Amino acid sequence: MKLGLQLYSIREDLEKDFFGTLEKVKALGYDGCEFAGLYGKTASEIKAKCQELDLIPISAHVTYDELVGDMEKTVSIYKDIGCKYIAVPYLPESLRYGTEAYPTVVENIRKIGEVCKKNGIVLLYHNHDFEFAKNEKGNYVLDELYTEIDSSLLQTEIDTCWVNVAGENPCDYVRKYTNRAPVVHLKDFTGEKNQNMYKLIGIESEAKEEVKNTFEFRPLGYGKQNIPAIVESAKDAGALWVIAEQDEPSMGKSRMECAEMSINYIKENVSLN
Repeated sequence: MKLGLQLYSIREDLEKDFFGTLEKVKALGYDGCEFAGLYGKTASEIKAKCQELDLIPISAHVTYDELVGDMEKTVSIYKDIGCKYIAVPYLPESLRYGTEAYPTVVENIRKIGEVCKKNGIVLLYHNHDFEFAKNEKGNYVLDELYTEIDSSLLQTEIDTCWVNVAGENPCDYVRKYTNRAPVVHLKDFTGEKNQNMYKLIGIESEAKEEVKNTFEFRPLGYGKQNIPAIVESAKDAGALWVIAEQDEPSMGKSRMECAEMSINYIKENVSLN
């Protein structure tokens, strides 16, 4: 199993110097990267740089709207880069379970999965905590999505932070999707779930009133997650990649310093073999 970095974690660095930042990611020791935007660079430019650095372009978070807007063209861009996976990263409130739009969202995800499969790419769904709402059957919405869409068209990218925030054991949940969990997100945090925590990922608060925010993302090993146990569960589930992600820096460190702290923790405390 290999370790990648979700580049959203260092997005401000990428804005300033995209290719120089990829060089730093490789220098830190990450085996690969997961994109979240291409910053105006072409697929051929990015592919060439990744080959030069021996940095594997694992996957990409691509917005639902972008994928639906032109499935064939969008998927082909990431195929040309060399990505093996594309992940639907987030659904806004207007597209979630319980809205009129949701049945169409599910059908579109199925269609995206078909286009990905045709192009040799695996479609993933990256969860937050809101998919752990229960439907009329008493099932989690997230589980129902994986029931409704065949595993040949949709696999999981389980974000273990949000699983914990939702009240489930990350290790148990990863193992639940054995053979359907090729990529697992490692994310650490401290504090408790609250209505304003989504401000930390650039989403306007869904709260009707302000509450004190105790939630904070942390470098791996510096929060409440049992990272070694989660990595073991990823191995058990047959994951090929674990990906470090930290939506916002903390502890007075820069984004890149947090990425360095995360990989150093893994090197010193966790076996990926």
